[in-house]
Amino acid sequence: MLPATILVADDDRPSADLLHDLLALDGHHVRCVDTRQGALDMCASDPPDLVVLDLVAQGQGFEVCRVLKDNDETRLIPIVIVTAQSERRERLRGIEAGADDFLSKPFDPVELRARFRSLVRLKRYTDELESAEAVILGLGATIEARDPSTRGHCQRLARYATGFGRALRLSSRDLEALGRGGFLHDIGKIAVPDHVLLKSGALDPEETLVMREHPIVGDTLCSGLRSLRDVRPIVRHHHERLDGSGYPDGLREDAVPLLAQIVAIVDVFDALTTERPYRKALPHGMAFEVLEQESSKGWRDGALVREFIGIAETLL
Repeated sequence: MLPATILVADDDRPSADLLHDLLALDGHHVRCVDTRQGALDMCASDPPDLVVLDLVAQGQGFEVCRVLKDNDETRLIPIVIVTAQSERRERLRGIEAGADDFLSKPFDPVELRARFRSLVRLKRYTDELESAEAVILGLGATIEARDPSTRGHCQRLARYATGFGRALRLSSRDLEALGRGGFLHDIGKIAVPDHVLLKSGALDPEETLVMREHPIVGDTLCSGLRSLRDVRPIVRHHHERLDGSGYPDGLREDAVPLLAQIVAIVDVFDALTTERPYRKALPHGMAFEVLEQESSKGWRDGALVREFIGIAETLL
């Protein structure tokens, strides 16, 4: 295993020196700080692969852990809390703060090094998954780059969808899925040829079949990442209609996932209110009328459409 960068935050110098020497035996690059702010600053400027917290004298180890786990930039860094306390109460505090592991003093050097090797290995796996996800997100941006007329569409959909979901009081997990799903909803268009994707007129039947494959392609692209599990129903089903006339699966009524319905509504709104080569942008009021017409046809959920119309101006 490649050496890791490990941050030791310990206000007891002999203890910090011991941790430094034990971890250095495995070739790790070990940095030591002795204050809460020093630990937070180091994680912000150059995030380590692992953090070891032993700020017991300052009583701030649990607070540092909580701050790091609440930050999207540092929440995936494994954190080990070291304490002379082995009481259940202390471990519960650590669990609540988000700690990944605990070590009690005095250290067992063999156990310490084995545990840290395991945590570093898990961090490497996480980094690989994040890299793969970054590639998928990059593909989403590539779709927009191919078609200048849709520039900013994915970012707007991500913003509209999360704002709509927030108004509906959805869970934080659903809001995260809406943000990513809004951005990635058309990722499958990476497989659509330019002569189809960029065509200014109506698609012929064969071209329509090609275009209607993009939700399936997008779902397949996202299927390899567990982190996109909640996003896949959005990517696959944002062109479904409640009356079963949508695609690719012809789902009806409640079989159409709620998050996909939300993205479908904001997708229609954004498409209508932005200029395209073949038409001018519609005023918001006319776009609302189109959504209401789609609701009356049985394509959209009427309550969802009314809710969106009621809060749309706050999202723009």
